[in-house]
Amino acid sequence: MHQSAPQAAAASDGPSAERLKRVPESRHQRERIRGAAIVLTGSLDKSHPLPKHEIERHARAILAGLGLPEAYLGFTMVLLGSAFWRDQVAAIPIPRRLLLLPHCLRSAETCPALYNEVGLLCQDCGACRLSELRALGQELGYRVLIAEGSPIVMQLILSGQADAVLGVGCLNSLEKALDKILLAGLPAMAVPLFASTCRNTATDIDWVLEMIRTPFDGRAMQTRTQVHLLRAAEAMFEPNELERLAPRWRGGPAPGSLNGDGLETLDPLAATETIAYDFLTRGGKHFRPFITLAAYDAMSGGHGCGPDGARQVACFPDAVRRVALAIELFHKASLVHDDIEDDDPFRYGVPTLHRRYGTPMAINVGDYLIGLGYRLVSGQRNEIGAAAVADIVAELGEAHLRLCEGQGAELAWREGRSKRITPLEALRIYALKTAPAFEAALYAGLRLAGAAQTRPDTAGKFARHLGVAFQILNDLEDWEDNHSNKRTTGTDVLGGRPTVLWALALEALDDAGRRELESLVAAGARDWTVLHRVRSLYRKSGAFDRGHALVAKHAARAREVADASEPGELKRLLHYFVDTILRV
Repeated sequence: MHQSAPQAAAASDGPSAERLKRVPESRHQRERIRGAAIVLTGSLDKSHPLPKHEIERHARAILAGLGLPEAYLGFTMVLLGSAFWRDQVAAIPIPRRLLLLPHCLRSAETCPALYNEVGLLCQDCGACRLSELRALGQELGYRVLIAEGSPIVMQLILSGQADAVLGVGCLNSLEKALDKILLAGLPAMAVPLFASTCRNTATDIDWVLEMIRTPFDGRAMQTRTQVHLLRAAEAMFEPNELERLAPRWRGGPAPGSLNGDGLETLDPLAATETIAYDFLTRGGKHFRPFITLAAYDAMSGGHGCGPDGARQVACFPDAVRRVALAIELFHKASLVHDDIEDDDPFRYGVPTLHRRYGTPMAINVGDYLIGLGYRLVSGQRNEIGAAAVADIVAELGEAHLRLCEGQGAELAWREGRSKRITPLEALRIYALKTAPAFEAALYAGLRLAGAAQTRPDTAGKFARHLGVAFQILNDLEDWEDNHSNKRTTGTDVLGGRPTVLWALALEALDDAGRRELESLVAAGARDWTVLHRVRSLYRKSGAFDRGHALVAKHAARAREVADASEPGELKRLLHYFVDTILRV
């Protein structure tokens, strides 16, 4: 199916603009890029994953060398990543590979298939190429899904059901998936669709067939991966493992089983514990406990990232897991309280606790999670020593205080008469609100390995830049149209939160623009007309571009801290955090 690829033309609020996501129209150009990608990756060190900024750098070099436009950057990055990972995919037995196919290869007008929660249920009617590709994958032993988006993919990866991913998708979908795959350091290959129309599109089918037929070669080099540590962090919040690491005292319904249950259905003595444990299993990225586990591993030799990583991580002491679990409990408590203060309607795609059980109970559950976190850490003194427990508790206490100061500054600003705030003031609030959680998570991992005293500044300096950049990135993502968490767009500005984008817009707009922006938010309306106009003013002021520039600036400073860190495993880990958490 060698069809010409149409050109995309939509606008974006960031550097991943649609103008960089065109697919070459001619097969000859696509072949040239593919060949150059194979040649270039043949000379690269494959013992460590290739971060996104390196993929982009190499992709730009390929396009420059071929005399092709920057518009093909996204396409080239996909082909380059696929060429880089081919040998590593070959090292994965086929039954451990996931084949992800797009529903838009079907004929939308005639396809009889229905959907369930994980994707399209192909009827094998033979009317499109999907049934052929699906049949080949299943015959070879793949797990095959016809689905869009990355949540189900990450769920399968983190639950241990797949060790490599092969996919077909539009460049928009592949860009989002790339971030997730890079986070795990998982072998992955992909073939881009010619268009992002989501209906009746096409691709180079012979490339897809070649990809699917990638043979198993157990001798191939295996790249170091964080997937085993990510899985360990995720597994701690599965009901059975959560119960093992932090046994409940009151009994009651199993975590994750409350579906619309009200307070009147719960045992009063067990209600707080039941709701808290249920909330812990509902979702989240679990970045913070992963940071703790990864830092501990880096300072213990980094064996959890190697070929025997699964067994090495399984041998981590439960005391290490419980401290990492506690880090997430403090984060979850702050989310409960933030949702109350902001009156957010949704968290993890379901109603927030205060909307579901009332504000008093939600406050109590947040407080309970804090207490449970401190109990988990203090309970490890016989395993890791009283001095280590005291140091970690002191760090957690300091982080807790700074977080409350940052949140208090935000609340005070929201209640003030003037809504003017400078970018520097907004960044100071971010440094208090977000950075302490990253610092505590990183410090805990270092201290669990007995190494933190010799690096007193590493965790603080690195986390400050990582946390600020992460919060700015969250601000930017608040204006994206795809939210699996809060379900709404532009909630921060309409909720009156002092974001850096707001500050940047106010600083750059003229008096008329500032007055209009302030009046739009002061009106309290939450309709799309208001959101569209606020977005337009943000664009006019350059706030989105300057926001991305600030992310890049703080990412660069975080990298400087990483470069000065020892041993090498810690240096690589800190760079990995920048590459994946900030995706720059």
